[in-house]
Amino acid sequence: MRILIVVAGFLVLSGCTALMVGGAAVGGYQLGKDERPAGVVASDSAITTKIKGKYAADSVVSVFSIGVRTYEGTVTLTGTVGSYIAREQAETLAKGTKGVKAVNNLIEVVDHSASD
Repeated sequence: MRILIVVAGFLVLSGCTALMVGGAAVGGYQLGKDERPAGVVASDSAITTKIKGKYAADSVVSVFSIGVRTYEGTVTLTGTVGSYIAREQAETLAKGTKGVKAVNNLIEVVDHSASD
């Protein structure tokens, strides 16, 4: 089900030409302020996208609760999950992604049932 939602989201956004053109302008601005070479920025973006795709397809990890940032091949994971299994699965999936040099797992485990 998650895969269908993510694929549908990509399809909806792919039709938004004006949004993409505006996004490209912002991306160009960001690239100008980033000290990394353009090829490294593109590689880092591809790594982030691959990891998020793995999370969307995984039954344990929620793509919506984990933030993924990549800088020169080092991935930083943030957010909250409901179990240590989900935290470790997120890290394992990130480490298994081509181009990843290291993973900083800053994901917090929060027991959501305790607040009920």
